[in-house]
Amino acid sequence: MHKELKDAYLFSELDENQLLRVNGVSQEIRLEDGDTLFEVGDPASRFFLVTDGQIKLSRLSMNGNEKVIEVVMPGYTFAEALMFAEKPAYPVRASALGESRLIGINSRDFLLLLRESVDTCFRVMGDMSMRLQRMIKEIDDLTLQSASGRVAGFLCGRYHYQGETRLEFDLGTPKGVLASRLSVKPETFSRILHNFTEKGLVRVKGRHIEILDPDGLRECASSAGICGQSFGPKKS
Repeated sequence: MHKELKDAYLFSELDENQLLRVNGVSQEIRLEDGDTLFEVGDPASRFFLVTDGQIKLSRLSMNGNEKVIEVVMPGYTFAEALMFAEKPAYPVRASALGESRLIGINSRDFLLLLRESVDTCFRVMGDMSMRLQRMIKEIDDLTLQSASGRVAGFLCGRYHYQGETRLEFDLGTPKGVLASRLSVKPETFSRILHNFTEKGLVRVKGRHIEILDPDGLRECASSAGICGQSFGPKKS
């Protein structure tokens, strides 16, 4: 059995027999850096659990620019909501950031199992509800916060990560990808980090970040306009 299944939130309420059934309709997938898992419009017959590496979900704008919708980290699932669609198709492109490993689960077979497990049904609904809340927060951030506020909020999120407080961490994701995820230009993202460094909020060495002033960073995240003033007109 894929040992990562029982540790994933979505499958944590399944008993041993049910886990074996999920394992039986699952397939391990290995991707190299830049490999495509699926394209926009492909039939969505599976959803996925990331076990190693990172998966970038993105779309192309009319002018050909890539917009990163989400970066899925190990331990998290994606595309499971599509199993409830009448004619499911992936709405985004999924590709690997670095060498990555996933488990693909057959959506139709998992739906049959959901009919037998009320607890897992509630897990799926809870997961979808949390994602909806994150999407609403992201819309608020894009409309109400400056670019500086969004970057500060992202760093605060990495400072408080999965219940732990970390003063130092590696970004782990290319800065250009993070910039797209935060809806800022790469040069703006670098300029904001430089400004935070000058203010004594963080220390940056490549992709390694050290938080020097957590309270000041939180203030930047909550009072976006103050941090953005150093850059003149804001361009996202």
